[in-house]
Amino acid sequence: LTGKEALTHFPSLGPSTNSAQGKVHVKQCDLLKLSRKQKRLCRREPGLAETLRDAIRLGIMECQYQFRSERWNCSLEGRTSLLKRGFKETAFLYAVSSAALTHSLARACSAGRMERCTCDDSPDLENRKAWQWGVCGDNLKYSTKFLKKFLGQKRIGKDLRAKVDIHNTNVGIKAVKNGLKTTCKCHGVSGSCAVRTCWKQLSPFHEIGRLLKLRYDDAVKVFSTTNDAVGHSELAGPQRHSHSPKHPASPRSTDLVYVEDSPSFCRPSKYSLGTAGRTCSREGNCDSMCCGRGYNTQSRLVTFSCHCQVQWCCYVECQQCMQEEVVYSCKQ
Repeated sequence: LTGKEALTHFPSLGPSTNSAQGKVHVKQCDLLKLSRKQKRLCRREPGLAETLRDAIRLGIMECQYQFRSERWNCSLEGRTSLLKRGFKETAFLYAVSSAALTHSLARACSAGRMERCTCDDSPDLENRKAWQWGVCGDNLKYSTKFLKKFLGQKRIGKDLRAKVDIHNTNVGIKAVKNGLKTTCKCHGVSGSCAVRTCWKQLSPFHEIGRLLKLRYDDAVKVFSTTNDAVGHSELAGPQRHSHSPKHPASPRSTDLVYVEDSPSFCRPSKYSLGTAGRTCSREGNCDSMCCGRGYNTQSRLVTFSCHCQVQWCCYVECQQCMQEEVVYSCKQ
């Protein structure tokens, strides 16, 4: 979130009965790993510390879910070293962390967990009716505006890595924006649409994570080039469809970009723990994940609920069954 450690694992702060209380809120802000400017913003925004913590958890869980079958599984080990490099994985971390923060802030506003923002106040929405019917739109407008101030993004001269990091951060924000939908509900006698209430609603974060994973799969390797027309450097990559392949093309605003090839992640390194001992699917990814070292096969008995029946009035009764399960794991 700071632009240096996009998914730092924040300490557990414990439940707060009233996060808007001054002392509790300031203490939570001080526990977070933020820059001096970000801590000042945090202290002025009651509810923000809890939202930041939720965003970090959301980003980590989604990253690990999307990469659960890959050699690099988005583990916390090696994260600091990886964020110092310009790999595809680094690009995904910046994108998913900014997306998680954008998403969490917008949801926190509509859920009433932030003091300085509330429901979406787009002029095309009838907010009074929305409140009357108990509907509150996700406030993406406030979220993106605050996020730019919180991250402190500025134009960077010739620093390629800074340009790449800002680009990937913005890809995450755009992914959330693209998932914003207008949802409407009709109210009236016998199902008629005499009154219609509409509100803005974000897509589930799983959909955003899946989109960013596709962007990762098609990430573009870039370099810095000077634009003679405007007189400053900008990102450039290979031409996709052009009659003049000698001239580089700027990456699209939706492309994840990187500057150096990733390691294999097969063996333990400062970037990851390697793949030894990782479970895999024999028909799916064992050959790739195990990096040609082969895999071990182990049988185990697992217990699960079976033969479930609904009993009057209000509970389900199940039996406990056992079955043999075969587990495959990568060799050392």
